[in-house]
Amino acid sequence: MQLQLPIFSRETKFISDCVGYYTKEGIVQYIVNGLPVFAHGEEDLNSFRYIVSNFIDQGLCKKVEVQRAFHVSDDSVYRYHKLYKEKGADGFFGERPRSKRRSHKMVGETTMKIQKEIDKGRSVNSIAKEFGISEGTIRYQIQQGYLKKE
Repeated sequence: MQLQLPIFSRETKFISDCVGYYTKEGIVQYIVNGLPVFAHGEEDLNSFRYIVSNFIDQGLCKKVEVQRAFHVSDDSVYRYHKLYKEKGADGFFGERPRSKRRSHKMVGETTMKIQKEIDKGRSVNSIAKEFGISEGTIRYQIQQGYLKKE
């Protein structure tokens, strides 16, 4: 699915009766009842998602008004408003959790045993199951040249 970016108008445009925005020199400035309240760069998607979710949560505008004003999908507006309600600003600007995937390193004796099995003509899948490692680990070792598959 392609990312549907918000489209920022160069002229002052109202999102709702009391919330509007305008873009000047690459900066998007939000106004509430005529007063500036927030600004971010045009390329800063996290700030955009944060502030419109904040406006929705405060009741200053509706989700459908955000969709129409910025030409973004309804799913993204609902998803980011939910993230705002659950985690607040940390959901947009906090540290991302690290991946839980691990790479198994094959060293010494294990590498030699696996190479012997490959030489016998066994499949990578069956070798991986026998040694309790992932098939991808063995394929990576082959790709890097640590193991030879003929």
